[in-house]
This record gives sequence, C-alpha cells and structure tokens, in this order.
Amino acid sequence: MKKIVITGPESSGKTTLAGSLASHYSGGLVREMVRCYFAQRTIPTNGYEEMELRTIAELQLHEEDRVAVVTANPGGKMIVCDTDLITIRIWGEEKYGRSDPWIVQRTEERPYDLWLLCRPEMPWEPDPLRENPHDRDRLFDVYETTLKRLGKPYIVVEGGPEQRMKSAVNAIDMK
Repeated sequence: MKKIVITGPESSGKTTLAGSLASHYSGGLVREMVRCYFAQRTIPTNGYEEMELRTIAELQLHEEDRVAVVTANPGGKMIVCDTDLITIRIWGEEKYGRSDPWIVQRTEERPYDLWLLCRPEMPWEPDPLRENPHDRDRLFDVYETTLKRLGKPYIVVEGGPEQRMKSAVNAIDMK
C-alpha cells in the first residue's frame, strides 16, 4: 500500500490537497489528529504542555495504522496522511527548542513513499490551532531542510489548487 504524506507550514493547503488526493485515488485519508485532540479538551488550545506532543504523535500513528487496515480490507491501495510526525517534530523544535526522542526516532524509521511539501502561497486563514502567521516561508525552509536531512523522497507542490493537484498526481503516479 502506498503511503503519501502532505506536509508543510500552517495554512498552506495541506488538508484540501489531502482530501482531494484521497478522493482521486479512492484511498484512505488519515486526519490531522492534533485537531481531534484539541477538540476534546476543555482548556484553550494555546494552553498545552510539551509532553502532550508525544500523546498527539501516538494518536497520529494509531490513526494512520487504523486507516491503513480499514483501507486495505476493501482492496485499497493508498493512504494519504494529512501530516505526519515530522510536523510534530518540527513543532516541538520550534516551540520548545527540542523534540521528544521517541518522536525523532519514529520520523527516521517510519516508511512512506512520498512527501508532498506545500509551499505557503495560500492566504493565511486564522484558526485557533494556528500559531505562525508571519513566518510561513521560514518554516517552509525548515520543513524542506528536515526532509532533505532525513533523506525523505519529496516534491514541492505550489500554485493554485488545480496545479497542486496535477503536480501531486503526476509525482504519485511515477512512484
């Protein structure tokens, strides 16, 4: 089963692209579990602790594994992940100056076929979970540097929604 990850800074079109690709390929969609996690909390989203990143990472992997099993049963051939642990790793490094070793290890071990790195060309859309409206270009560079350093296969997707989809489909079909 192919595993495709959509990644990049906040408000860069990841969720839209992930949903479109999952629909296009009749694949499974792995939701961004941080949204589910914070939706169940009663305290403000900006009132979280560093240790919660590990919990979110564990939820993300559990959801990915669950979707892979559900997708495989009717003969599905692909899952599309609306983010992965690299995002949580970068989040920890940006917010706390470090990332949990457990998260780091899994970003290096967990296999995926392709990462689609979304350039932050979309207008910023405010959201209670978003924290970085002014440095999305710098964060894009952090994502790209991290993918390169880890030796992950990736392409940059950019342009409008149609161009992003076309680039993504072309790259996935070549895998």
